[in-house]
Amino acid sequence: MKDILIIAHFTQAPNEPGNGRFHYIANKLAENIENRVELITTGFSHRYKKQRVLSDQEINGIPYKFTMLDEPGYPKNVCLKRFYSHYVMSRNLKKYLKSRKKPDIIYCAIPSLDVAKVAAKYAKKNNVRFIIDVQDLWPEAFKMVFHIPVISDWIFAPMRHRANYAYRQADEIVAVSETYLNRVLEVNNKCNKGHIVFLGTELEVFDKNANSDVKWNKKSMELWLGYCGTLGSSYDLTCVIDALNIVKNKGVSTPKFIIMGEGPRKKEFEKYAKEKGVRCIFTGLLPYPKMCALLAKCDMVVNPIVKGAAQSIINKHADYAASGLPILNTQECEEYKKLVQKYDMGFNCQNGNAEELGKKINYLFENESKRMKMGENARRCAKERFDRRTSYKEIFDMFC
Repeated sequence: MKDILIIAHFTQAPNEPGNGRFHYIANKLAENIENRVELITTGFSHRYKKQRVLSDQEINGIPYKFTMLDEPGYPKNVCLKRFYSHYVMSRNLKKYLKSRKKPDIIYCAIPSLDVAKVAAKYAKKNNVRFIIDVQDLWPEAFKMVFHIPVISDWIFAPMRHRANYAYRQADEIVAVSETYLNRVLEVNNKCNKGHIVFLGTELEVFDKNANSDVKWNKKSMELWLGYCGTLGSSYDLTCVIDALNIVKNKGVSTPKFIIMGEGPRKKEFEKYAKEKGVRCIFTGLLPYPKMCALLAKCDMVVNPIVKGAAQSIINKHADYAASGLPILNTQECEEYKKLVQKYDMGFNCQNGNAEELGKKINYLFENESKRMKMGENARRCAKERFDRRTSYKEIFDMFC
């Protein structure tokens, strides 16, 4: 019997929508009766900013042990209360690890850094194999929001220290992008190499969802531009709205902008779209199956990420590729730009340049054959790089 402990601070609960990496890993590992699998997360939902409530039926309906630890929570993504909340979560994790039997393997998502440091210290002290899965870079992501030369480096120095400590202790490294992996390898002397495994999706599940009988009121000959994800400070939807407005003001038809997701800037984006007279539908947060179905009804998708953002290869990249739609990308990440270019599955546009983005939107609007070809290329990329059935084999091989 192999005792596997997965620690993932920001994964969703079984009763919450999503396509989480760590629930997928836990489910697959639990299929082997020789494995005893537990997933530890927080009782506070980062997405909804409230405490979770799960029934016994929801918890018992999954094939692995699901444990939620107490965390006080916080009102905003960037605030002092969040750092305190993470500290409390890490203290509770430390207590819990002392109370349970020593596992054979700890598989730990990073961030958060407080939780990762506790897990790393425990693994080192107890000689437990420690595998990290780097989902985002902290403090780099926070510096994007709060960036004052020299002062920011000083403020975030303790956070960088915690990150480096966890990175150094890893016996194996998984990262969602080459960018993140290289950051870890800068300080880790245990591993000669790591594993780049995109967040990905199950294409079979995506296709089943996309083909489900969900009715959306799409008019004949109407084209849709899709976006799915958080409506927050990292995503430049104003640039997309400006681009559509520029095209509209030239007397040219534009696609309807379908925006799937929730976030702190939703009302701001809604107001801006109304002021610009751009046709938008804000669906709010959709269950993953409905999101897939609506995304599949679109004709092109947009990936608008603000200048200087720390994101690399993210969740929406998998869903966009799986949808088989051409991608309009403004993200500066060289790794993703090269992927778009290599597969010829869309256009990379200058970050923040609404005029250029508008021209590319209009080009795809008017060129059906190009849309179809780029969409086919995107789907080929999904099969080769984003399908969890094949790409996650690297992860599962570590548990053998």
